[in-house]
Amino acid sequence: MFEAIVNRSPQSESWRKIPWDDPDFSRRMLREHLSQAHDAASRRANIIDQQVAWIHDQVLQGRASRTLDLGCGPGLYVKRLAALGHICTGIDFSPASIDYARQNGAGTYIQGDVREVAFASDYDLVMMIFGELNAFSKDEARRIVDKAYAALKPGGKLLLEPHPYQAVEKIGNEPPNWYSVQSGLFSDQPYLCLEESTFESDRAVWRGYVIDAQTGQTTEYVNMLQACTDDDYRHLLRQFDAVTFYPTLANDADEGSLCAIVALKSE
Repeated sequence: MFEAIVNRSPQSESWRKIPWDDPDFSRRMLREHLSQAHDAASRRANIIDQQVAWIHDQVLQGRASRTLDLGCGPGLYVKRLAALGHICTGIDFSPASIDYARQNGAGTYIQGDVREVAFASDYDLVMMIFGELNAFSKDEARRIVDKAYAALKPGGKLLLEPHPYQAVEKIGNEPPNWYSVQSGLFSDQPYLCLEESTFESDRAVWRGYVIDAQTGQTTEYVNMLQACTDDDYRHLLRQFDAVTFYPTLANDADEGSLCAIVALKSE
């Protein structure tokens, strides 16, 4: 029953992610996105308002623009940008988040994997925020950035909000932990979660072992984050004409854990 825990391997395998597109998981994840009690899945509304204002004023200079949000979640940024006059499209892997966005926000929403979905063209801004880029391997991130470059019009901008290298390293070195809940992200039923993290080969690997309180059945989850230096990010953005780093995306609480990068495509 607990073989997955007893026989677990400390070595990482091929790139793995939590199943964001699983209907039940995405439904529970949506609840976390919409919560105003924490900033674990999406930021709380007041922080999103500050960041959208910064994007509108500083990145887009207040001009109505065509914007593509990669990993848009339930459309919390798209909805606010659309209210400011921008024409917005959001792409996300989670069916529950996309359903919510379509019912509650302005804009166009596509449910799919950003690695596979074809982007349109002539965007003024493509954005990927809240550490989403680090959820992909370096090769996958390169393909996503190259697709974003092709989707931008001349003079368009790519906005990234990735983790600095040290932040991913810190996540990978978190001590083992366990907790129990009556209902949570991994199940609607009571469960115990044992979790541990490692940092190896420039990536943080989180493993969670979720034990059903009634049956004792154990389910293993694995999630990875790619660590990149500033030079790695510059190389990733090699096609762009100018790359500017910011300590945060208009949220001082993120300093050290997330930064912001704006890359300009030449005219």
